[in-house]
This record gives sequence, structure tokens and C-alpha cells, in this order.
Amino acid sequence: MIKNILAVIGALVLVAMIGFYAMFGSKVASLHPKAMPAFMAMFDNILTNGDPARAMMKTWEVQEGISGDEVKESIEALTEEYNMRLTGYVKMYTKEDAAPDEVKEARIYSLCNLTTAKVFLNYSQWYGGFMPCRIMYIQYGDGHANLISMDMTLAIYGGKPLPPEMLEAALKVKEAMEMVPERAAKGDF
Repeated sequence: MIKNILAVIGALVLVAMIGFYAMFGSKVASLHPKAMPAFMAMFDNILTNGDPARAMMKTWEVQEGISGDEVKESIEALTEEYNMRLTGYVKMYTKEDAAPDEVKEARIYSLCNLTTAKVFLNYSQWYGGFMPCRIMYIQYGDGHANLISMDMTLAIYGGKPLPPEMLEAALKVKEAMEMVPERAAKGDF
């Protein structure tokens, strides 16, 4: 009995896989080889946390004792090291009497590599929605703080392979948008 049930389940899975390939196989084959694993990682994150915004972001915990002003100084110093320009800064929210689990302070940093931005906009205007790259500082009433930035994996690998020179430039921006917040969260300059 169990053997027959498992055989039916196996057959259904096989039919579903054949149907999926028939409908999407050639389209999926034209994507970057890292596209499906990137989409699956994002989807797994959504299934785990139920939050699509969280699935598209990376986060770094700011070390205890590092203030928002120190993070600002660190980000300003690190942007040049990674060939980025700080194109905007907004201290968007402050609430001194915030409850422990309530946002006490929020700041947004906009960074861009202007040369890379131009190349990407010439390739596809839709990349403009990702520009400029942002880092968000969020501190809660209990004192803990995080830096949050977009995970650029899907922007780089989620479609057809980028031309080699674009891929190289994009990977440098990705590195900057991961290393700047990682280092700023530690108070590094």
C-alpha cells in the first residue's frame, strides 16, 4: 500500500517536472547559471520568515557602543575606498522615548559609482530602480542597531548573463555595498 502511494507521488512529481520544463525550460536555460539558486534562496527566505522585503536585504548588527554618528563617519570614510560616492544622506527619524522594540532612529545613506550607473542605465533603464544603492541605519529603543542594504545577487545573476565588463563592474559595486556596512557596523574607517 505505502509502496503504491509513494509510486503515485513519484509519478506526480515527475509529471510536474516535465510540465515545468516544457513550459519554462528554454527560458530558464537562457538565464545566468546562478539565477535559479538565487531565486530559490530568496524564496526559501520568504518561506522561513514570511517577509519578502527581508528576503531581498542583507543586514549587519552594529556593535554595541557604536553610535549613529560614528556609523555616519565610518560610511563617509569608507565610500571612497570602494570607489563609491555618497550621493545623499537623510536622518529621517528620531524618537527619543522609543519603546525597546520601536524604532528610535533611522538614517539613509545613498551611494553610487557614477561610471557603473551610466553603463547599467545604457544597458537597461530598469536598473535605475536600484539606484542609488542605499544603506539604512536603524536603532531601536533598547539600543541595538542594524545596517541594512539590498542583496544585489538577483540584480546581477537573476536574468540573462551580463556582458563581462558589466559583470565585473557590478561585482565591485556588490562588494562595496557589502563591505561598507560590514565595516561601518564595527566602527571601522
